Parts: sequence; C-alpha cells; structure tokens
Amino acid sequence: MKHYHYIFTGNGLSALLTLFEMVKSGQFSDKKILLIDSDAKNKNDRTWCFWDSENLFDEISTKNWQRAWFKNENFSNQLNLFPYSYKMIKSSDFYKLMFDTILQHKNIEIFQDEVLDFSELDHHCVVQTKTKSFTCNQIFNSIYNPEFVKSQTKFPLVQQHFIGWFIKSKEAVFTEDCPTFMDFSVAQKGNTRFMYILPTSSTEALLEYTLFSKDLLSKEAYEAEIENYIKKLGITEYEIVEKEQGNIPMTCFPFWKNNSKNIINIGSAGGWSKASTGYTFKNSVKKSRELVRFLQTENDFTTFHKINKFWFYDLLLIDILYQTNQYGSSIFSSMFKTGKAPLIFKFLDEETSFREDLQVIWMCPKGLFIKALFKRIF
Repeated sequence: MKHYHYIFTGNGLSALLTLFEMVKSGQFSDKKILLIDSDAKNKNDRTWCFWDSENLFDEISTKNWQRAWFKNENFSNQLNLFPYSYKMIKSSDFYKLMFDTILQHKNIEIFQDEVLDFSELDHHCVVQTKTKSFTCNQIFNSIYNPEFVKSQTKFPLVQQHFIGWFIKSKEAVFTEDCPTFMDFSVAQKGNTRFMYILPTSSTEALLEYTLFSKDLLSKEAYEAEIENYIKKLGITEYEIVEKEQGNIPMTCFPFWKNNSKNIINIGSAGGWSKASTGYTFKNSVKKSRELVRFLQTENDFTTFHKINKFWFYDLLLIDILYQTNQYGSSIFSSMFKTGKAPLIFKFLDEETSFREDLQVIWMCPKGLFIKALFKRIF
C-alpha cells in the first residue's frame, strides 16, 4: 500500500480550504498528501455567500453587495453592511482556483474513488476505497455521518434546507445592488421559513426557499412556494436557468469528540458550519487557518478544538428553534429591526466582546432565551 503523510477523505469546501492554507504556508512541501473523493468537483454544484471585511476571495466573487434587505410581514429594513460586504461565490470558480493552486505542487495527488472506510491503527492510519487501500500518518475526514447526531437527543438537530432557482425574467424587478437577506413575509406554517434573493442583474437572480426546521419538505412544496413568490414579485414570464438544493446541519453536537490523535473531522463532519445560522464558507476559512497553524506546532488532533462562549449562545438558539420552531421569524426580526447589521455580523463571526454580546442578546426576545437557559441548567 502506498503511504502518505496526510490523506483527505472527501475534497469538498473544508478539505480544499485546509489544503490551500497548507500550500500558502509553505511549511508542508516535504509532505506527501492525497485527496480522495468520488466527485471530480468540476461543475457548479452550489453557491456560497458570506459577509466579509478583508477582501476574502475577491478574485472569484460573482457579486459583492454593500447593503441588503431584511423583510417580514410587518416591516422592510434596508441594512447598511459597512464595513462588511456580502459576497457570492460559485462553487465552479472556487474549485478551479483551488485545483489550479494545488496541482502546481508535486507532493499533492488526487484520487477519484469512493471512500468505504478509514481507521487508526497503532502507528498509522488506513483508508479503504472501492478499488485501493492507502496508509498515512494522519487523516482529515470531511465525510459527514448524520447518524452521530440522530442517535442522541442531548444536542438537537435543526436542518437548514432549501431549493433555489436561478431565473431570468421578462420584467426588470430585481435591485441588482441589494439582495434580500431574509424575507419572512412568506407563510410560516408553524416553522421558520423565508425567501432569500441574490440578484445579479435587474432581470436575473437566485431565489431560494429556505427553512430552519426539523423535517424536510417534498421537492414540490419548495418549488410551489418559489413559484408563488415569483408571481408576488410581478413576474409574468421567466426562464429557469439552473437549480440547486441543499441541507446544512445546524447543531451544537460535539463532533470533535470523535477526533482521535491522528484523525480529525472537518467541515460539516467536524461541526464547522455555524450552528445558529448554517453559514459554512467563512467559518470554514477561519477553522482551516486555525488548523494549519495548529499543525505547525502540534500533532494530537484531540487537543485542537476549544469550546467558547459562542458555542453556548448557539446551543440556546438551536434549542429554541427545535422546540418552538414557529418563533424563528420573531427572533431574527427582532435582531435586524434595529439595522445594526455590522454588530450582528461581528457577533456571528465570534469576534465580539462580552459587552457587545449583551447588545446583540438584548435585541432578542428575552423570555425565549431565559426559558431555554433554565432548561439547559436544570
């Protein structure tokens, strides 16, 4: 069996970002590295969006917005995002940048196959695919196993699930320089449901019907709501250019407890999606940077993860959304009604002081969070 220093099982967002940071550091050029995935990652299979104040991946951003709408059935608020901007990246552009960079380095190999199993033995790790086996010193695993979360009840799982249509309309109804961050004016039906609009011109946009809830819908249910919303916008003729769908786990489950000395779970498999929002791209950038810095001085993956105060804040929100999902609209509306989007973004990026934490928490419905806090304590 061929041996490597590091093997990545799965080559999605978290794996590619981590390897990208390893390459940029210049500290791993003497290490043999292998990426394994059954998908070649050569097509546009998803869209990532995130707020940013550091020119992150500007070279591949499709759009960059400085303001955004927040709406519900009672009010509309146009948010000034400065000093942040809201960015949109197509996965096809991201994959091209990553592979163009990675493949310049002869110490990195890519093998397209399905990973069947991996394990840690006494002095090395083994990865088994459908056709081959490999050994390595350490494994970065990004293959998500939902059974870890579903087999327990202490840490609830709320799913962020959606279907999106890229459309081109006859009517010029979209404001190109202002996306709709959340529109809760759609019927909630006992859940947390909203429309998300990313316009790329006055006649073109991605419209996503999104839920934060325990259970998924039928494909027809999502698409019926998108059709209703399109009619509400006054569009009479349109073409569906492309479709996408997704399901992001929102949970505070301690995935890091499944790490061993030489196997670390990353991405959704490692809890890298921000539990309270489902946002993954920016969080994965930060986590990959932390992990690469860690690798340069440490080698025991069980010591990588550290719990902070934001994990507990997220835990309370997930408890509320799981137990009383119908209150999601009122929670997010209370936060964004003030228009303090930069402070909220800083809070969600886990960069606020305790004083700033209290400013954000004070915006939220206090009774819901006090009740959730007492349930967790007692």
